[in-house]
Formats: sequence, C-alpha cells, structure tokens
Amino acid sequence: MDGKTDKQFEVDKRYLRMALVWAENSYCRRRKVGALIVKDQMIISDGYNGTPSGFENICEDENNVTKPYVLHAEANAITKVAASSNSSKGATIYVTSAPCIECAKLIIQSGIRRVVYSEKYRVEDGCQLLKRAGISVEYIECKD
Repeated sequence: MDGKTDKQFEVDKRYLRMALVWAENSYCRRRKVGALIVKDQMIISDGYNGTPSGFENICEDENNVTKPYVLHAEANAITKVAASSNSSKGATIYVTSAPCIECAKLIIQSGIRRVVYSEKYRVEDGCQLLKRAGISVEYIECKD
C-alpha cells in the first residue's frame, strides 16, 4: 500500500471501530448495528438499529422476531442527516454490517459515494446494487 492508501485504511478502521461502539446504543437483542456518515473528515450523522422515535425500545416480539417497523442503522443515519442542514452528497457511510437492499436504495438516493462495512451478510444483494450504482463498496475486517 502507498502512504495515502495506508493512511485511509487506518482511518477507515478507526471509523468502523467507532460504529461498533455506537451499535452498543441499540436496544435490539438479536443484532446490534451501528452506522456513521463522514464527510470532509467530520462525522455528520450517526445511527443504530432500533424503533422509531416515540416507540417503546423493544425490537423483537415474543418469538424473538424483529418487529417490522424497526429501522436499520443506515436508515436512521440517513434520515437524521436529511432532517439536518448537512448534506450526505459525496460522503462515506461506515456500517458494522453489509447493507441490505432497502438500505442500499437509501444510500444511493442520499448521494453517499462510498460504503465501508465490517461484517458480511448472508445476502449480498445490497452490496451488488450499490456497486451497480457506481458506489465504492469496501469490506474491512474489524476486530475489537
């Protein structure tokens, strides 16, 4: 790796570790996911998976199935930046898990140009859609 690429790799790992810590805010029992949106070397938004504002912080039903209205970390981060004066156009999203197809659509529409994630998911359609849209998608293993 050259100096710039090596430096970017170290920065990427740092933001992924921060996203892992942010995931700890999730009330979900089955899986905790965190996301950070970074633009111009600043975190402009963050999110973790959970219920919409004003709902009880219980993500799973009595059968341990995720409730249908639970928001993914990426969706929370993207809607949070949309409600602010910031723009995600050209930003990078760091997420602890590969985006699903629904979050991939939101990422594309939000203008985010780069996705860095640290955990592969059994279904890869989200990453495939992002690549088809010309968005850079990078997997980096991130150990605590």
